[in-house]
Amino acid sequence: MSDVPKYFMYFPGNYRWSSAFINMLGRTPYGGTDISELHKVGRQLQGKRADDDEAWFNAFIPVADEVRQRGEAFEASGHPVSAAAFYLRACHYYQMGERFRTPKDQRALDAYRTGVECFHKFAKLGDYNIEIVEVPFEGGNLPGYFVPAQNAKSERTPCVVFFDGLDVTKEIQFVLGVPDLIKRGISVLVMDGPGTGEAIRFRGLHLRHDYEAAGGACIDYLETREDVDSKKIGVVAISLGGYYAPRCAAMEPRFAACVAWGAIWDYHAVWKRRIEASFNASMSVPGHHITWILGVDTLEEALEKLEPFRLDGVVQNMKCPFLVTHGADDEQVPLKDAQALFDAIGSADKTIRVFDGEEGGAQHCQRDYLTYGTATMWSWFEDKLVHGR
Repeated sequence: MSDVPKYFMYFPGNYRWSSAFINMLGRTPYGGTDISELHKVGRQLQGKRADDDEAWFNAFIPVADEVRQRGEAFEASGHPVSAAAFYLRACHYYQMGERFRTPKDQRALDAYRTGVECFHKFAKLGDYNIEIVEVPFEGGNLPGYFVPAQNAKSERTPCVVFFDGLDVTKEIQFVLGVPDLIKRGISVLVMDGPGTGEAIRFRGLHLRHDYEAAGGACIDYLETREDVDSKKIGVVAISLGGYYAPRCAAMEPRFAACVAWGAIWDYHAVWKRRIEASFNASMSVPGHHITWILGVDTLEEALEKLEPFRLDGVVQNMKCPFLVTHGADDEQVPLKDAQALFDAIGSADKTIRVFDGEEGGAQHCQRDYLTYGTATMWSWFEDKLVHGR
């Protein structure tokens, strides 16, 4: 029997921290990290307790500051291309450093806001023509970025609405493959939905089960744009987004294609198992994260609010083409949930793609082979929204 571990863990025995590092390493091709900067953080965290999230925060923020300052120096010396790259990575480090710090005290919110500001500088100085947008939503707005298509075949292009997950953000989503998706002639509306990113931190919008409200608002917004083909709007969301995207596509018939990047079937059951195990489970966040994003005080209240987070009885109504991707070795959501979701989908055109350990991409949301996962999903969107096949 080989002693080689099944897959790489940066912090052996610490699933949460290791999964975060593997996520970040996977985002390097899209400009999210540099190995030298990330390893500088990792060296400071060696030997720390698995639950020492203060140490996590304190290791990341000084490195984020250093990278931001280098971006500022390049900008001041008249080198915007160099500056943009450093600002993008600094944003990533600020947000990944802040993600485990709950409740969100002033230090956390200041770090997060600085990260957003760094992304805005990247958007200004980089070459993607990123628009900072506000999507009207129930008397307020949802924050997002509109990233226009490259290599467009017409003035009005297909567009994909990209929602986040349980603990992802619109800025992190950008380094989850958006630069590759737009090369296919597809624009992307990258969003912080209720319960994530700026929407919860600065606007008090908690997680809700009827995510089609946010999905419909995004389509309403895109229908006002002269550069989007409103008949070719897709939706994708990652991790917990495996609930958001199918729910949106099933309840909002204007969506023309849907990708669940990692399956969710019964999210109430997921958290019930975690709570009953006293959080001794493979999780990407501290256990108390769920009460914060739901806006409740206790785990009992959280479970009550999670009751309607089930897709059975909903996704049977979906009509548009559908793809679900899942890792065979996903420790957070079992493969059987992906199969249950796929089986229930009402669309005639539906596909399940399971990545195994031999080919790579077998971990949660293909974090161990991100570029293969995104190439698979983005090619599918290209087929459905650009080529119509």
